[in-house]
Amino acid sequence: MSNMTATRRKLRARRKVRTAMGTRPRLSIFRSDKHIYAQIIDDNTGTTLAAASTGALKDAATGTKSERAAAVGKALAEAAVAKGVKQVAFDRGQYRYHGRVKALADAAREGGLDF
Repeated sequence: MSNMTATRRKLRARRKVRTAMGTRPRLSIFRSDKHIYAQIIDDNTGTTLAAASTGALKDAATGTKSERAAAVGKALAEAAVAKGVKQVAFDRGQYRYHGRVKALADAAREGGLDF
């Protein structure tokens, strides 16, 4: 995949997020080869409301990458609900809604987030 294709995919996904967002904070994902990072960002104030990653979670040290991503989604949802955030706009970035990204999103939904 060329860099131009990834950039176009990311911008297309962000455009859809911005139109659907309204006043909701954004759940943004970054996926590397080993880890997955997720954070809930309030774009109006420019602050991060909650964050989780496989590097920061002790229980996400074992299992497949999808299982670790699900643990991150669950931890992120718990942290967000504790701060009173229940509705978010899901920003998958340049990544397809498949595999680890889907596992994280499903676990976040099960944890109480609505998107």
